[in-house]
Amino acid sequence: MKRITNMETLELDYEGIEQLPLKTFTEKAYLDYAMYVILDRALPHIGDGLKPVQRRIVYAMSELGLLAAAKHKKSARTVGDVLGKFHPHGDSACYEAMVHLAQSFTCRYPLIDGQGNWGSPDDPRSFAAMRYTEARLAPFAEVLLAELGQGTVDWTPNFDGTLKEPVLLPARLPSVLLNGATGIAVGMATDIPPHNLNEVADAAILLLDKPKSTVAELFKLVKGPDFPTGAEIITPAAELLEVYKTGHGSVRMRACYEKENGEIVITALPYQTSGSKVLEQIAAQMTAKKLPMVEDLRDESDHENPTRLVIVPRSSRVDSEALMSHLFASTDLERTARINLNMIGLDGRPGVKDLRTILKEWLQYRSATVTRRLGYRLEKVDRRLHLLEGLLIAFLNLDEVIRIIRTEDKPKPALIKRFKLSDEQADYILDTRLRQLARLEEMKIRDEQKELALERDELQKILKSKARLKTLIKKEIMDDAARFGDVRRSQLVEREAARVLDETALVPSEQVTVVLSKNGWVRVAKGHDIDPAGMSYKAGDKFAAAARGRSNQLALFLDSNGRAYALPAHTLPTARGQGEPLSGRLKPADGARFVGVMAGEPDQLYLLASDSGYGFVGRLGDLVTRNKAGKAVLSVPKGCNVLPPVPVRSLEDDWIIAVTTEGYMLVIPLSDLPQMSRGKGNKIINIPSARLKNREEYVAALECIQDGEKLVVHVGKKHKTMKADEVDEFAGERGRRGRKLARGYRKVDRLEVLYNLPE
Repeated sequence: MKRITNMETLELDYEGIEQLPLKTFTEKAYLDYAMYVILDRALPHIGDGLKPVQRRIVYAMSELGLLAAAKHKKSARTVGDVLGKFHPHGDSACYEAMVHLAQSFTCRYPLIDGQGNWGSPDDPRSFAAMRYTEARLAPFAEVLLAELGQGTVDWTPNFDGTLKEPVLLPARLPSVLLNGATGIAVGMATDIPPHNLNEVADAAILLLDKPKSTVAELFKLVKGPDFPTGAEIITPAAELLEVYKTGHGSVRMRACYEKENGEIVITALPYQTSGSKVLEQIAAQMTAKKLPMVEDLRDESDHENPTRLVIVPRSSRVDSEALMSHLFASTDLERTARINLNMIGLDGRPGVKDLRTILKEWLQYRSATVTRRLGYRLEKVDRRLHLLEGLLIAFLNLDEVIRIIRTEDKPKPALIKRFKLSDEQADYILDTRLRQLARLEEMKIRDEQKELALERDELQKILKSKARLKTLIKKEIMDDAARFGDVRRSQLVEREAARVLDETALVPSEQVTVVLSKNGWVRVAKGHDIDPAGMSYKAGDKFAAAARGRSNQLALFLDSNGRAYALPAHTLPTARGQGEPLSGRLKPADGARFVGVMAGEPDQLYLLASDSGYGFVGRLGDLVTRNKAGKAVLSVPKGCNVLPPVPVRSLEDDWIIAVTTEGYMLVIPLSDLPQMSRGKGNKIINIPSARLKNREEYVAALECIQDGEKLVVHVGKKHKTMKADEVDEFAGERGRRGRKLARGYRKVDRLEVLYNLPE
């Protein structure tokens, strides 16, 4: 036996069990689940702005009599009613949704007024268990519930069919924008930020008066989200307008701060930002010595000041604006919130809507709600007038009515026949109490008839006139806005983009000396008046090079392949120990060794050369690289080595002293060499190519000297001090052979310049 359903062949076996392909079953099952999550769990409805669980919580509390004027009741009572009557799901999830509606730092206009621990901005999930907290509806919940019993909404059976629950609540204001919503469904999500009631009400009224208003015109009233925590919104107006036009985008929030007695006091945090987490982020930077200008942190938040975080600068000279800009960029003091105006529309389908569509659809919902309310009231008035008409007939013929009731076995048909009454009128007369037969009752009936007739005429006029209906809706929106509206908390301010302070600006500027050993170990000593050669080194190691700079500058290292590397000086190990190998932080090529170190401002110049006799002047800023593998700077001929870089004091006043291993020395003007960022450079001193190739002769040392300074030539354990005029004797043209030093001082180990010593 076979039957066709949904274009699939279904087979029934002999027991009547339906069989179908697994693919078909899983597709249908997953689609049903996805639609349930989208429509009945994760997304709010445009009508009342609530998800099903929120709607059921509010309705259950109203049924329990927990209105704003009632006494608080245990939250467990509410959760029990919600689960038992309307929402058969987990109690913890239901209670968490209830807490969300009560948190003033989460909801812009809370629907629940709670007593007890309902969480804190630092940890919204730190609320007490539902057996400890108590709750009732907040006054604002009246916006959703005031018209519930006036025929305004449809009702549907609850999950077990024993009760009825409202499909939607008759919201008098566009709650979907006021409190916003967040949720994750299957294949879609929603992130609707809260807005200010007065602004949204004004926009709704504008759209009522001018239905063709554009999003740009509405945006002049709804200027942006209004978060309950009150942080600044720094997103440019043009970007916010685009968000409201497309229905998705983002908004950037920044904390507010004030200056009090030299201290920085943070008074408002971005939406859903934890103050304790912000303090942890700042403290972590302080521990890592990345905030030397901050001396102390304090959290002075209390009941009167929910947010009061105090930052104490180290001195009055600290630029608080730059400091806060750094903290905005590096901590949660500035955050971006996603906006995705995704909701279930009047057609029952989810969709991302622009601002105009949201307000337009809500006004359609509100118009339908008010029309149903007026129709329901008109029906009640007509029914009451009908009953009063019958009752008045009875009063005018009271003796006859009493006679019929006393003498007839079935007085109801007799009354209907005698006075031409309806069944309803006859029943009402027969149910009238004797005390209502007083002499003054006729006057009361006529007065009530007159009042109800006026009300009926007014209701009919409104229902027949779209203009009157709009006027009524407009008046009610204005009344609710006057009652529940408040000033904007999140000010819209255009600010410059926050910038993280340069690492060098965060480090104290102190004099330091970077010391490099022959085996490539590095350390930093405080001050410039130290003797690097006299420091202790590991066994088999010794001093190689040193450079004087400041702690907030970069230290640059040159290896034997002519590659330059850079590391922040303040991150290097101190001179209290013997340092650490550079190979642990950098990645030089196999076989390469570090031969020199440089430090100073970016404009500092250094003489870079190889022992082939070629070199150039390099600017320190041009040699900087963040690459751990370094940057090719000096081209080294095959078989030659890199000489330690020599600091340059002045391009015009410095002279280069070059000495070969055979004792030839040449002095040339530094200005004869080009200034380059990379390359081989020009010839400084001439060495016969054959001797250089066989490594029989090469440059042993280089130095820069100025007029009037002495030169010390070190050879082994002895040295010779040359006066300025003696040094001048070795001056010549660039690329020449030079002159030989005195016998006994030709195997030069190193050169030393005695700066500015008198002759």
